Amino acid sequence: ATAAKSTVKAATAKSLDRDSACTRCHDENETKPILSIYQTAHGNKADSRTPSCQSCHGESNNHVKGASDGKGRPSPDVVFKKGAYAASGENERAAQCLTCHKDTKRHNWEGGAHQANGVACNSCHQVHRPQDKVLSKKTQPEVCYTCHKEQRADSKKISHHPIEEGKVGCSDCHNPHGSTGPKLLKKNT
Repeated sequence: ATAAKSTVKAATAKSLDRDSACTRCHDENETKPILSIYQTAHGNKADSRTPSCQSCHGESNNHVKGASDGKGRPSPDVVFKKGAYAASGENERAAQCLTCHKDTKRHNWEGGAHQANGVACNSCHQVHRPQDKVLSKKTQPEVCYTCHKEQRADSKKISHHPIEEGKVGCSDCHNPHGSTGPKLLKKNT
């Protein structure tokens, strides 16, 4: 047990050390809630599987060092949201997430409807936010309805699934990460 604890502590220290290269500049003064990642599962340093900033954004050595001419900084290797830098391609962004999250729930992502339509993981998920709206049954429809306008209209009809009432969420029946069935249904009906 002691050896396991020391291994976790060593992994945590290494991860925090890697993060410190980023948090020297990216601190609480950021307009985006970058440091709030430490309030999420992705920032839980007690878990040895927790990624560092570089696990998702790449080593980004040129970004960390700055431009050789001293004028600005090149973009990180992987940029998830357009801001000061253009966002990386959706396949590149999804690939970063899938390095850790390629389990059985997502095994149909490749070639699935969302992947085929240029939707990347961060199109729906907000990793740096303490509450990811897509993970809550009550707020999930807000995220889904961003693209699925017809389904939003259907939810306002007299006869509808009790989504607005918070009794079911889209993912209760659909697997947004891919499905072999029609309309990403989890089970054939």
